Amino acid sequence: MKMQIIGIVCEYNPFHNGHLYHLKKIKELFPNSLIVLVLNGYFLERGEISLISKKDKTFLSLLYGVDLVLELPFVFGSQSADVFANKSITILEELNCDYVVFGSESNDLETLWQFVNYTINNSKEYNYNVKKYLKEGLNYPTALAKALNSNITIKANDLLAISYLKSIKLNNFKIKPLCIKRTNDYLDTSLDDYIVSASNIRERRKKKEDISKYLPKEVLKYLKDMDLELLFNILKYKIMTDKDLSIYLDVDEGIENRLKKVINECNDLDTLIMKMKTRRYTYNKIRRMLIHILIGLTKEDNKKIELEYIRVLGFNNKGVEYLNKIKKKKKELFKVNKKTLLYSYELKSAYLYDLITKDNNILFENNNKPIIKMSIFK
Repeated sequence: MKMQIIGIVCEYNPFHNGHLYHLKKIKELFPNSLIVLVLNGYFLERGEISLISKKDKTFLSLLYGVDLVLELPFVFGSQSADVFANKSITILEELNCDYVVFGSESNDLETLWQFVNYTINNSKEYNYNVKKYLKEGLNYPTALAKALNSNITIKANDLLAISYLKSIKLNNFKIKPLCIKRTNDYLDTSLDDYIVSASNIRERRKKKEDISKYLPKEVLKYLKDMDLELLFNILKYKIMTDKDLSIYLDVDEGIENRLKKVINECNDLDTLIMKMKTRRYTYNKIRRMLIHILIGLTKEDNKKIELEYIRVLGFNNKGVEYLNKIKKKKKELFKVNKKTLLYSYELKSAYLYDLITKDNNILFENNNKPIIKMSIFK
């Protein structure tokens, strides 16, 4: 039987029992398979800060069943779902993955494809309607559903699934999508089951509740404490002293003026976000914008940056054997170029992460040595 190459895209913020279920389900569906993970690092798609470092997430991924871990660079991983998904799927396609397997609330691939085809074939009408419904005060998932003339409630992972499918369709990729039914609601922070969402776990940790039963036993010791006061003070300094905030990615439509107006009314990050939140600027979009200001990611640089290399973060012996086969045809693709903007922004994100966690990830970034797990997890 031919070995199937299965791609997954994860942030692991933090790695929890649901992720373990995801990996075990893949192994049930594809007993003879190799799992390739595209891993987001320090700052995530919703503008959040990872509770576990990139290096530690790589180790945990290998420990619990992934064979090969690849980096999703900061500049793509901290942007909207379409950018995040497109670059992730591009990486998996370069690795010749047969499938990308992702969680979905609806678990209805046929309907998700209908959404994708509609957005592509009716892009002007669709974009106009989404903006119209957003102006009326609807949140993004509801505006999307109405623009698609659908009564189906679209949730977080279905939104991401649509972006994955859109990338496959627009790029004519060979990789095939496959849904796994999510066992919980991303927005439900009150559930107390064995498997709950990462959002639920983060909320409980913030309240200093015991979260050990929601995580595999090795994960707890890798969770980072963060100096959010320091993070806010750095951000406040940048907002107050930078003459033109509009140069940074996601700072649009004059929102920089509102930022400068309200910053002195705020003493913490959550207060600032709530004061900035509007119908058009959602909680997640504001968080992404603030991270881009902190890192200094400009619109001009973002236009120039391409996926110039694929960085290998870690592998086991099965993973490196497969990687070497790919490298025979694509050797140059895996050479990290430290002179690129792509790499420089990755370093900046690591420096900021180290400041607020008192960790030391710069060595991992500079050395560029993959984490090796020589015994395959059973």
